[in-house]
Amino acid sequence: MTNDNALIVESAISLLLLLIQVPATAILLSRLLKGPGRHPPIEPQQPTPELLGRVSVVVPTLNEALRISPLLAGLSQQSYEVREILVVDSNSSDGTPDLVKAIQQKDPRFRLMTDDPLPSGWVGRPWALHNGFLYSSEASEWFLGLDADIQPHPGLVASLVKTAEAQGYDLVSLSPQFILKYPGECWLQPALLMTLLYRFDPAGINTQQPERVMANGQCFLCRRSVLAAVGGYSSASSSFCDDVTLARNIAVQGYKVGFLDGAKVLKVRMYEGAIETWKEWGRSLDLKDATSR
Repeated sequence: MTNDNALIVESAISLLLLLIQVPATAILLSRLLKGPGRHPPIEPQQPTPELLGRVSVVVPTLNEALRISPLLAGLSQQSYEVREILVVDSNSSDGTPDLVKAIQQKDPRFRLMTDDPLPSGWVGRPWALHNGFLYSSEASEWFLGLDADIQPHPGLVASLVKTAEAQGYDLVSLSPQFILKYPGECWLQPALLMTLLYRFDPAGINTQQPERVMANGQCFLCRRSVLAAVGGYSSASSSFCDDVTLARNIAVQGYKVGFLDGAKVLKVRMYEGAIETWKEWGRSLDLKDATSR
């Protein structure tokens, strides 16, 4: 190949890459330009008397002994808006139930239960949450699903319920502040999150198109009546993205769904290092089973 031909090929490749990057950049900028119209990050708030006993909290667990203590301590600091805290354990073998029993002695709102054997057609996480929903008090107006690795601010639940009711949400979930420790994950985690921003809107944007609705099951608040109307977690029974699947199914029914910035009320340490981050994110990042029904 002559130098002239090589230059032509190189120029063609460069032009092709540019043509690919331009629309991709335009899409990303269109997402970022929505920033000024975003709902601001929710602020910690104190409960008021009308919130008394309105929330049932459900936490699914499976061998979470090394990271559940901050969650248990944070939940114990939530006030009278929390009626009960159900920890649904899937036969942990690492002492997780013992940690729950210990805090149960100090805070009677905690209840430890073991979910029933996993039936055909169900994935473990939505099954545990579904069991928690079925055993939660019907007197509660709100159901709050939390993951075992989150670290809640004392005002999390009150601020979440007040925001949901003020904005008229039937379901609202939060994006947390991520706790990152090592250089590899400090680069990788934001990059993976940016792919979601490219495909969908950032937290705080009011999106009611079901196929564009986003959700985060780490902190997932839903009206109990709405969850009952859609059959609990049954519509997301086989989904590895049960949070997004359920949120989109609820949006399809005409309910108002929100995804807000919760960095001021919620922290999370998801994975230990870049390798685990890459491995675990890869299971659900494509949201391939999060289609609405």
